[in-house]
Amino acid sequence: MPIFGGWLRNVEDEGMQASWDYVKKLTQRSEQIGFDLSLIAELNLNDIKGEDAPSLDAWSTAAALTAVTERLEFMVAVRPTFHNPALLAKQAANIDHIGGGGRLSLNVVSSWWRDEAEKYGVHFEQHDRRYDRTSEWLDVVNLLWSRDGEDYQGEFYQIKHSLMQPKPLSQPRPTIYAGGESEAAKDLIARKCDAYVMHGDPPSRVAEKIADMRRRREKLGLQPMIYGVAGYTVVRNSEQEAKHEVARITDVQQSASGYKNYQQWLAGTQLEQQVSLEDYSVSNRGLRSGLVGTPQQVADQVGAFSEAGVDLLLLQCSPQLEEMERFAEHVIQRC
Repeated sequence: MPIFGGWLRNVEDEGMQASWDYVKKLTQRSEQIGFDLSLIAELNLNDIKGEDAPSLDAWSTAAALTAVTERLEFMVAVRPTFHNPALLAKQAANIDHIGGGGRLSLNVVSSWWRDEAEKYGVHFEQHDRRYDRTSEWLDVVNLLWSRDGEDYQGEFYQIKHSLMQPKPLSQPRPTIYAGGESEAAKDLIARKCDAYVMHGDPPSRVAEKIADMRRRREKLGLQPMIYGVAGYTVVRNSEQEAKHEVARITDVQQSASGYKNYQQWLAGTQLEQQVSLEDYSVSNRGLRSGLVGTPQQVADQVGAFSEAGVDLLLLQCSPQLEEMERFAEHVIQRC
């Protein structure tokens, strides 16, 4: 969901307004043409167009969109440092009821942007410390969703005689997605989440990550996970046209406002590989997924991800309404 008004740091105006009218139109159309889920990011400052640009709030947007759609699942990002877990559990359960069950899921993100935290009066913790908090936060959310009348005593959160009604319709709970490439992240996700979402990478690299997470889950005696990957799509009639579009959107202009947070993003994350400014031009390393080319080439790459064990592709494109239509017509029909 383009809550930032686009995905491209080098293109000032993508024709994608950060507005309720645009996301409502986009979302209603997406479920008509074959899409199943939308990830709604949570950042109070604009990560793509510069922190002074508008961006939509994730949770109020998710509640509103749930009420005006019929089947789309909303994977809503949530950052434990910004939300009391018991109150968020209540809010999420309410949206789950609005959607009729099975349409609300969480994407738990352990934050990275120091400037944003300071501007909103939120304490910013170091990397592994944030995952310690996230672990407790997930415990409390799961407690509120599942049982009443219990206590929780942790370092970050304390609950006395838990009570929350109604419980979510989704059982045993709404799906909890999370991503991360550090050892702390992967350990936590394997233990306490239902699904692992990854930044863009080729299918061969993604297959290695999935194999690693499967080993972790099996060692813990837990059920298999859902696996998702981010990707930026460029579908054109010829390879030449597709390459021309990629050159346009990765023509790095370091003066663009969206690059201001680049160093803080690197400092606040622990990645398995270097991310260049060209990669950073597009959100979530999306171009590395290789969903660029003719309709058949992109459909073949989708098939390669499926063979690698991927269940879910989180796709970005620009301008999204028009490119989403193109993808549905020329790629979804081939898959």
